Amino acid sequence: MTSRSSTATARTSSEARAVARTQTLIKGEHGIGTVRKTTLPGGLRVVTETLPSVRSATFGIWAHVGSRDETPALNGATHYLEHLLFKGTTRRSALDISASIDAVGGEMNAFTAKEYTCYYARVLDADLPLAIDVVCDMLTGSLILEEDVNVERGAILEEIAMTEDDPGDCVHDLFAHTMLGDTPLGRPVLGTVDTVNALTADRIRRFYRKHYDPTHLIVACAGNVDHNKVVRQVRAAFEKAGALKQPDAAPIAPRDGSRVIRTTGRVELLGRKTEQAHVVLGMPGLARTDERRWALGVLNTALGGGMSSRLFQEVREKRGLAYSVYSYTSGFADCGLFGVYAGCRPNQVHEVLKICRDELDQVAEHGLPDDEIDRAIGQLKGSTVLGLEDTGALMNRIGKSELCWGEQMSVDEMLTRIAAVTPDDVRNVARDVLGQRPSLSAIGPLKDKQASRLHEAVA
Repeated sequence: MTSRSSTATARTSSEARAVARTQTLIKGEHGIGTVRKTTLPGGLRVVTETLPSVRSATFGIWAHVGSRDETPALNGATHYLEHLLFKGTTRRSALDISASIDAVGGEMNAFTAKEYTCYYARVLDADLPLAIDVVCDMLTGSLILEEDVNVERGAILEEIAMTEDDPGDCVHDLFAHTMLGDTPLGRPVLGTVDTVNALTADRIRRFYRKHYDPTHLIVACAGNVDHNKVVRQVRAAFEKAGALKQPDAAPIAPRDGSRVIRTTGRVELLGRKTEQAHVVLGMPGLARTDERRWALGVLNTALGGGMSSRLFQEVREKRGLAYSVYSYTSGFADCGLFGVYAGCRPNQVHEVLKICRDELDQVAEHGLPDDEIDRAIGQLKGSTVLGLEDTGALMNRIGKSELCWGEQMSVDEMLTRIAAVTPDDVRNVARDVLGQRPSLSAIGPLKDKQASRLHEAVA
């Protein structure tokens, strides 16, 4: 990732505030696709991507905090806080927040992950100032009242129950625990019933003050937007809230992680009265900064990324053993996961697992033929471009890039990196990743004999 050119701009006031630094990170043709970044005094970063051909804009604020930043007693605090920032500020009630965006036909939401949190609104370009004011107000002026904490606790407990009622979703949380154990990355983002019930308003407020100062925040905006106007509006909103009090503060650097304990050959089974058995077979993957991630992306696409993938063809098309079967990767600052998911009838789970394990072993030992690699590269290039066809996706890309890598990469550069993957690159990463002993997570009505045989899949 490279920064193509940079300029410095200063915006002074009667208080002679510090200089705001602006850079052009990606120079688009005729201004289309231009990505610019301004670092405000106080460490707040504002990144925009201009797309004049659309009539919408998506505005988001990314917080450099996720569930991996929680202690065991605080598990679920990041997600709890995400909910509470919608409950009211010093200027707006919860109804005011939602009604203001609804009134202009916009969309507003948020999501919490293991290493970051994002709050965003998608509106018509003419309504962008409103979206900026509302989202900035939420991030800087949240009240986090005890009565709101108590009310929202019920909603979060229902969300946990809803997830547990969906074994196809729950099995991925189980797999993270199987691989990473009782560590911050191995615990569920939502927390547990016990940890959520134990969280108090005071503890959540302390967590909020620690992780939501401007140095931990990144503003990302994409669509029919003017960078300088966005910067002025964001700066005004944060200054109005008194949130830029330390002009010399530096932005926090991208997360470099820490030593993570990873296991192999482990089996975890959660008995449930379901119609299907849901399984994830997988092993340690790659950190998101690993240069081999491009080759792993091609490998993942060829193995289980579409209807022509090996796993889909072998498990579903040829044998009809599962409706849903796919592979996926998760990359964190210091580690990653590679998994294969399948949902099937309980009496067929061992056959499905054997086919999946045989395919992984074969590719680890012999690699993939060139034609499958070429097809996967084409599929990955196409899906990458098609996945960036709306302003929300563009906002996600520039916000996450700034937070996770501290740099931006143009779409053309991404396509070049994918196209540069060679068959040897794919075969080497297949050997390194798939050659490891797998672990297994399973949810379903598996009887004792069936459960004991699950260990055969990781032997």
